[in-house]
Amino acid sequence: MPKITAAMTQTEAYVKKKSGNVVWHQSGISRQHRQEMKGHHSFVLWFTGLSGAGKSTLANAIEECLFAMGKHAYVLDGDNVRHGLCGDLGFSDVARRENIRRIGEASKLFVDAGIIVLVAFISPFRRDRMIARSLLGDDFIEIYCDCDLEICESRDVKGLYARARAGEIRDFTGISSPYEQPEAAEITVDTGTWPLDKCVDHVLNYLADRGIIRLAGQ
Repeated sequence: MPKITAAMTQTEAYVKKKSGNVVWHQSGISRQHRQEMKGHHSFVLWFTGLSGAGKSTLANAIEECLFAMGKHAYVLDGDNVRHGLCGDLGFSDVARRENIRRIGEASKLFVDAGIIVLVAFISPFRRDRMIARSLLGDDFIEIYCDCDLEICESRDVKGLYARARAGEIRDFTGISSPYEQPEAAEITVDTGTWPLDKCVDHVLNYLADRGIIRLAGQ
């Protein structure tokens, strides 16, 4: 697992800011109680990659598998969250940082509720993903959806890449804004060439190998 590094220092103060005059209310029902009731551990699968890399497709497919196993799982999709919780944010570096900060905090609440949360966000900057990891500790499992830019563009049914290359969309990841690949993701999935079922199996087998879930026949 990657260590929290000096890359976090630029945003440490930002993340540590707290509202004044508030005290954390401790529930009488613990995360352990909730996990015991549900019969499984709660954790975060954090899917990162370029637009069109297949993050949401893979996350939803794994959610369906987990649901079929009787596990409580929920996908937090980047586009969907920007319709509500993050609807006020743009795509500048600062706005992207706040976007990831919010979803990291939301994911932490899901985990405390005993739910497996699948986060499908481009989350282009390593330092922001590291901050999310620092919030969640061992409950954070990073999944890099590795897909060449050319393949992502070929899948772009919305025409966003073409508009970005034409200068119609600013701060578009992979074109006018950088994407920083994970240096030590727990799981790397070749979503550019692998079929979906192979990608799903790769993730589920990792979880089974770690003893987080049990697959049929184990």
